[in-house]
Amino acid sequence: MTNKDLTISLPDEMVKQLKLNDGDTLNAVLKNDSLIIQESDSNEPSSLMKFLWSLLPALFSSVMFLLYFGTRNQTQIKFGGGYSIASSIIILGVIVGMILFGIFFVQARQHSTNRMLKNIYWRNFPTIIVSIALILLLVLLGIFWVFGIIFPDISFDLVTATGIVLIFCFFIYYIMIEAASRISPLSLTTVFAGVIMIGVIISMASNGNRHWWEHNLSFLGTNLAKNSWQFNLTLIFSALIMIVLIDYLFVSLRPYFRGKRLMTLRVLLTMTAVCLGAIGVFTNDKQFHFIHDQIATTLSYLVLLMIVGIRWMLPKITREFLGFSYIIGGILVAVSIAFKPIGYLSLTGYELLAFISVFGWVLILFQQLQALTQPEGLKFTVHVSTKN
Repeated sequence: MTNKDLTISLPDEMVKQLKLNDGDTLNAVLKNDSLIIQESDSNEPSSLMKFLWSLLPALFSSVMFLLYFGTRNQTQIKFGGGYSIASSIIILGVIVGMILFGIFFVQARQHSTNRMLKNIYWRNFPTIIVSIALILLLVLLGIFWVFGIIFPDISFDLVTATGIVLIFCFFIYYIMIEAASRISPLSLTTVFAGVIMIGVIISMASNGNRHWWEHNLSFLGTNLAKNSWQFNLTLIFSALIMIVLIDYLFVSLRPYFRGKRLMTLRVLLTMTAVCLGAIGVFTNDKQFHFIHDQIATTLSYLVLLMIVGIRWMLPKITREFLGFSYIIGGILVAVSIAFKPIGYLSLTGYELLAFISVFGWVLILFQQLQALTQPEGLKFTVHVSTKN
């Protein structure tokens, strides 16, 4: 491939924003027939380093697995259940994967030129680490739960089982290393959504034989539910991720938007996250039933307050999102009336409809806030010159 000399002029505003100096280099990336110019990051781990840092811990994990079951004189290892291939992969994958994520996240945070990483404060580091570990745990539990249904009572010899552990651990560690250098508002939003969706779905599936829907959605977190810890931890860590995401987004918005209105939205969103986590702490059991209901009601009022006041708190919001917000607000009011005064909806139906509506609105709100961290003013026309 021959190189052709091109000259691209950047406006002063963008040069200041990127903190560029004479002699600095930028990366030009061709993606989906679009030219993307971005800051070069020489400190990002190379593909070879990522491969080696994934392979070596995976080899170590598989050797540990081999030694453990070898000393127990087990020639056949169950795929699922206790003391199995699945439990070994989950334990090794989460512990070692969390360590690798932490190492590469700290390295990226300290040395990267990526401003997205720089805007994540160290106070958020523990929450991010534990949240990533939790979603990895939930994903692995879901994967092996499905495998357990497809391949019930299957087992393998020790060598084959060790190979399975090696392959699974390698991919887990590689994904963790990749994720560490790509933390952004979008990825945090994805983690937030993933933790809630995966946790709730697994909780529903594992309680399917107990007909949880005959009670209410909150039943999944009570002592009567099977594996209620999954549902409650899902809510608690989703709240923590939400707080981290709120902190990150509003710090990123400071250079462009300030004032009491934005601070009001931040406080309301943070209170909503606290209520979400508190629902997981104060479950719908007998001793906490009143507190649980009060917290859930407060959460609903907070969301309705944000929907009604979003135009005042966030004047730069799009008309489409404003209309969507009013539709969601109308849905929440309608399902509330259909549940309480009319009695048409069951408690489960009411909670599911309200949960889906609120969850979807919050996710789209985060997308709107993320878009505001990159103001339209940073767009400019590029004049290309091929003259030497």
